[in-house]
Amino acid sequence: MPNLNYDFTGRTVIITGAAQGIGLEVGRFFQSAGAATFLVDYDGEAVQAAAAQLGATGIRADVSNTDDVERAVKAAVEATGRIDIIVNNAGILRDTVLWKMTDEDWEQVLAIHAGGTFKFTRAAVPYFREQNFGRIVNVTSYTGLHGNTGQANYATAKAGIIGLTKTSAKELARFGVTVNAISPNAKTRMVASIPDDKMAYLVAQIPMGRFAEAEEMAAAIGFLASDEAGYITGTVLPVDGGISM
Repeated sequence: MPNLNYDFTGRTVIITGAAQGIGLEVGRFFQSAGAATFLVDYDGEAVQAAAAQLGATGIRADVSNTDDVERAVKAAVEATGRIDIIVNNAGILRDTVLWKMTDEDWEQVLAIHAGGTFKFTRAAVPYFREQNFGRIVNVTSYTGLHGNTGQANYATAKAGIIGLTKTSAKELARFGVTVNAISPNAKTRMVASIPDDKMAYLVAQIPMGRFAEAEEMAAAIGFLASDEAGYITGTVLPVDGGISM
């Protein structure tokens, strides 16, 4: 865990896709920095175990379901009186070349990535406007800008998140809300499934010669959510070891 220089005491944060990987480490970051931390994940058992590990609160929710999203945001507000930070990290993969991709493969990936990001943002806005404060950090991908074989659905969803980030930033700035995104390149369960020969090739393309640890993504997200980053909005921060240069 990077050294914590930020104090989020009195802030309430919701992180989606938080039972493992980047989401779990983001939760650890905010919990360690004093925030009231709410972990959201589709896997109810896993998110409760993660929350118990951190001393946070776990909420089982489907980010593509409007009722679930609104219930999760309401639960955080009822418990703490506010919501300050939303980290939209939830995602799935349904990889295949586009001529073999089913409607379900397409729709599920867009519903979780882009739909979940939209729905959590929309649900938080009334509270942000009332507080005249809010931070939204979305997780996009290099693939959203450059594409990747077998990931037409994922690339489309991640490109959509970039557009949503910039549009939301323009619409919400007057309410004291910043909206940013990171484009990560970290070791996660998605990366773990890559065959060794392809992994060696991918690592060779990274100027820094390695994939990041999930904790390094958490540090970047923490910065964008901090008071120190209050004049940064509408940006997509590559946290990728230079691979997007």
